[in-house]
Amino acid sequence: MNDQISIPAGNAKTEELEFISLEEAAAMTSGTRVTFIPGIQAMYAEALKNICFVKKIPLIRAIHPTMGIDESTGLDRQAKLYELTSQTSLPTMFHNEERPRNVWIEQLALAEEIGAEGTPKLIPRDFKQRMEVVGLCALTLAEDGLVWNMRNLIDTPLGRKYGYSESASKEAPQKIGEIISLIDERLTSQKAKGSRYLVGATVTAADIYWATMIMTVLPVPRLSLIHISAPTRRRGMTYAVFCMKKKNRGGGGAGGG
Repeated sequence: MNDQISIPAGNAKTEELEFISLEEAAAMTSGTRVTFIPGIQAMYAEALKNICFVKKIPLIRAIHPTMGIDESTGLDRQAKLYELTSQTSLPTMFHNEERPRNVWIEQLALAEEIGAEGTPKLIPRDFKQRMEVVGLCALTLAEDGLVWNMRNLIDTPLGRKYGYSESASKEAPQKIGEIISLIDERLTSQKAKGSRYLVGATVTAADIYWATMIMTVLPVPRLSLIHISAPTRRRGMTYAVFCMKKKNRGGGGAGGG
């Protein structure tokens, strides 16, 4: 099957991004393949891409099917993804002939294992620091964390997939604020120690995940130390502002995955 597509990378000096089909990615026996929705910002995919960038892991981009029913066939667009991976969340990470990874902690562990020699150690060897890094990552990425509560701000197919309810929506802003305050306090404490990182004196996964996911709250800087994709850089409105505007209008919307 060959349904390769390409989209502009957002920079005249950069080559177009190539995407292979999900089936092609699953059938490959070598290389690291990660699913994306071409041209669409998806925060967990962005975060994994940034982790792989820091670890200098070459990525093959594959197309992640969007949620919903294909009008031309009447079939669930994500049925094949579920058949291959027993889940539908974005992104899916394939490496060589190993089983697919769909959870951020497994994807991080794999990236740490296969990353290039000399790249930063994103999971600290020191167990106390490791505990802090994983805990901070969970505040950002795990259930009831920053992104989880962002999805619960408004009633959308994606929000309902992750537990949207009226009560969850009412509680979400306070939870988001508490998480941001904790990270702010952590950064202030670290700065007093002479460090610009969340844990210790070097970059860890906590920094990369936070720098990526905070784009749901803060506008993306035009130039960033983190390798952000072109579709993200072009985004003019933060996800939080989008959600609040949509909530005030009482609208719903289609989800990505």
